[in-house]
Formats: sequence, C-alpha cells, structure tokens
Amino acid sequence: MSVLNAEWFKSSYSQEQGECVEVAFLDHGMVGMRDSKNPTGPALVFTPGEWDAFTAGVTDREFDRRP
Repeated sequence: MSVLNAEWFKSSYSQEQGECVEVAFLDHGMVGMRDSKNPTGPALVFTPGEWDAFTAGVTDREFDRRP
C-alpha cells in the first residue's frame, strides 16, 4: 500500500480544527505520517523500528519544548 491510497486517521484526542498529524499503517510494518491540513503534501514514512523509537520518545517527553 502506498501513501497515496492509504487509510489515514487522526488521534481520537484531536480537535476538529486543531493542528494535527495523520497516521497510516502501510505494508511491511511501515508507518506514514502527514500534516492533516495538507493531505496532498509530503508524508514521512517510518520503518517499524523508527516508529517505535519515535513513539517511545514522545511518551518519554523527549521532544517537549524547553523554556
């Protein structure tokens, strides 16, 4: 499955008019991510290991902005 015909979804925590990302589960465990405001724009594609590392970093607040 390519990112063009993937089934994209937003988190259930997303607001209707918020700034969101969409995710799609692709073939071979790959995961796509794109900007919900620009669905025809570019998408990032992660390998399974990259996706696991990314979501672990989010969970651990690794990417939080520091004052």
